[in-house]
Amino acid sequence: MKFIVNSQLLSKQLSSISGILSNNNTVPIINCFLFHVEGNTMTIRTTDLATTLTTTLPVDSAYTENLKEIAVPSTLLLNILKSLDDAPAIFDVDETNYSITITSGEGKYRLSGRNADNYPALPEIENANTISVSASVLVSAINKTSFATSSDEESHQQLSGIFCEIGLEHTTFVSTDGHKLVRYRRTDLLSDEPAGFILPRKPINIIKGILSSNKEDSDVTINYNSTNVAFTFGNHYAVCRLIDGKYPNYDAAIPKDNPNKMIIDRVAFLNTLRRVGLFANQATNQIRLNINTENIVISSEDIEFANDAQEKLPCAYEGEPIEIGFNAKFLIEMLSSLDSEQVQIDISTPTKPGIITPYASEESDANEHILMLVMPVALSY
Repeated sequence: MKFIVNSQLLSKQLSSISGILSNNNTVPIINCFLFHVEGNTMTIRTTDLATTLTTTLPVDSAYTENLKEIAVPSTLLLNILKSLDDAPAIFDVDETNYSITITSGEGKYRLSGRNADNYPALPEIENANTISVSASVLVSAINKTSFATSSDEESHQQLSGIFCEIGLEHTTFVSTDGHKLVRYRRTDLLSDEPAGFILPRKPINIIKGILSSNKEDSDVTINYNSTNVAFTFGNHYAVCRLIDGKYPNYDAAIPKDNPNKMIIDRVAFLNTLRRVGLFANQATNQIRLNINTENIVISSEDIEFANDAQEKLPCAYEGEPIEIGFNAKFLIEMLSSLDSEQVQIDISTPTKPGIITPYASEESDANEHILMLVMPVALSY
């Protein structure tokens, strides 16, 4: 096998799919990229057995009479490509011992490849349903939900992913870690075949990164069944195993009666929380919100180090004056993921969750509905 490829183009494509690689792999072959050359097109695949990512790119002067596939050590290849100039790289594979010689400019580098016959096969999705979504919508759904997933994959596996609920009237993406919850809903993403499945966070964030780097807002085709989901977009294809298990009833956690409503400038509130949060106890990140009809007072204190802070902001508020505590980090994460000028915060009592929603404006996307829930913390007096 012999082919010529632009070194920087190859480096870029490999980097886009390399996030799935892990240093903890116990199967040596999956520490490699699988190169498959057919005509003037090369398909590159990588996997961690649960997720498989592929990408394609053009090659020149390809010669593959007997050998069309080779497994190439990922880390060594990525490192050498990053240091090469933007120039053609010639790959020459010895079909007897699978050694790979890379020639670029005045440099020549040899590394040991592996027999591609031992590389895991590409998973097939049988009896799949299909929906199509624009890249920008999918990126927005992931951005606004992935931060609220649980990091505890062992005891809360179902909560470590994003729940996707596809329906006749809307499609909903949900994430929660038990302390905060996000429900992202689209009324323009529908299917005649209702389904619900849990998307694993790691590959979904990798897919988001690839889509975000593409300037064109192309469509993403999603094929799914009860065990796997596949995403096809541009010159990339990703298939990942769904998280097994039943997602909790998230609607039951959302309080329906919240008589106290506050509307506030999102950026001003966010920046105030960042400043005041610096003075909170670093273990609890507790901040205190004291809300009345004209303004909100945001305060924090760390008794151990004798630190405290307080700021006042104007707001529009309907309801009884209330004092409630929240984790500043959670509020900052939520407000940072939104892009509306103002947000509405609905509260019932100091012991029940607060509900954050974008305050609608004329420029708002009528098909997008976002709700964020954050649990309060007990105030220490």
